[in-house]
Amino acid sequence: MPGQVRFLNPKTMAPPPGYSYVVETMGPGRTVYIAGQLGLDLDNMLVGAPGDFRVQCEKAFDNLGLALEAVGARFSDLVKINNYLVDMAHISIFREVRDKFLDGKAPPASTTVAISQLARPGALFEIEGIAVLPARATRPARRGEAAKKSKRAKKKKR
Repeated sequence: MPGQVRFLNPKTMAPPPGYSYVVETMGPGRTVYIAGQLGLDLDNMLVGAPGDFRVQCEKAFDNLGLALEAVGARFSDLVKINNYLVDMAHISIFREVRDKFLDGKAPPASTTVAISQLARPGALFEIEGIAVLPARATRPARRGEAAKKSKRAKKKKR
């Protein structure tokens, strides 16, 4: 994560359980938005027995981790997560699972809501995230690219 990220819980507010109220990022850096992840396996099937919230929640976090890996990120790069539960009775299980994956010393900002249903029948939990990463190193121009760009620029001036 870039050095320009601050996780804050203002002393003027009650301490939050397992998340940060404010995450401030200052460039340069890359922002990565990850779509909602469900507890789906590679065959696009919900994991676990019907109604098994814990198994679906763990797999959704696993899938979020795989999405992060795809851009060279880790859970510690998350600055914001949104969590959707079909039944708020599962909040304690959600928190147990979440705490296995996230750094309790610098957790991302978080919103958790209960909703009537998710887009996938039988899905009980969905998580989406936003991560901030260092800026990518610029690749050196391939051999001859700089010369080609220079020639194009000269032609445009004419």
